[in-house]
Amino acid sequence: MGNLGYGFCPTHPGELLKEEIEYRKISQTSLAKQMGIPYTALNDILNERRPLTANTAMLFEAALGINADLLMRMQLKYNMQIVRQDKTLADRLAEIRKAAAML
Repeated sequence: MGNLGYGFCPTHPGELLKEEIEYRKISQTSLAKQMGIPYTALNDILNERRPLTANTAMLFEAALGINADLLMRMQLKYNMQIVRQDKTLADRLAEIRKAAAML
């Protein structure tokens, strides 16, 4: 993926979190239990199949000490990267900008 205006390619927070738990040798099962979330939800976040929510970011902060604000900023930048790749939305935005220029 290109940098899409950021100067870098945004990373899903799951990638950072997965690396951290692997480094600490924490099992996903035990972390999911500690956080009180289903294993499948945790695994989906770590494998970038599910976005991180503010609530889940707070749970990660409590469990791993990784700042929830950082995780949410990562998620926002990742989300913006994905939406900027949406051709249908890009076409719609172009039409809106065109109409707005006529005002």
